[in-house]
Amino acid sequence: MLMLVDGIGSLGYLGIFILMAMESSLVPIPSELVMSPAGYLAQQGLMNPWIAILSGTTGSLAGAYANYCVARYLGRPVLFKYGKYFFISPDKLHRIERFFLRHGEISTFIGRLLPVVRHLISIPAGLSGMQLLRFSLYTLLGSFIWCSVLTWIGFTIGRNQNLIMLYSKQAIIWASFGSCLLLIAYTFFRHRTVKTAKKE
Repeated sequence: MLMLVDGIGSLGYLGIFILMAMESSLVPIPSELVMSPAGYLAQQGLMNPWIAILSGTTGSLAGAYANYCVARYLGRPVLFKYGKYFFISPDKLHRIERFFLRHGEISTFIGRLLPVVRHLISIPAGLSGMQLLRFSLYTLLGSFIWCSVLTWIGFTIGRNQNLIMLYSKQAIIWASFGSCLLLIAYTFFRHRTVKTAKKE
């Protein structure tokens, strides 16, 4: 943990932006290894927590744009051909696309809170031609919440560095659970709205 803190401290806000952009694109860097140490540094007075969150959020959006543009303008053939070099198999691409199609555009927001899905959810959004403004808003909101949670954990726990990683892992579990509940609620209300519209 000390090495992570020292690394983030030396890289600064630009480093947070770059690492979170990588995490949000096709490079699997765990976000808890970036934002939680940033929160710890903020608690020590070495960083501003809000600037750290802003750096992480905008970095996540930049990485998401990269995936979105590759998917939208280069399409499936390129993803299937070169995805394996980034540990993305055709099967994984099919599964994430089914997830997007099943739950609609809101999955772009929810996906930002889920492990594994987080850095891939922009791909089906691009493939489907999702409107860029909506994609940006959903991505920003989900990324802001996730970066804030991890930064808050590092800031609140402070000096107990071992607990930072423990609670970061628990945050992943709770975020996944909360996202599942949100998906269930969204699916239920969408189904009711469609059913009511058909009756009318």
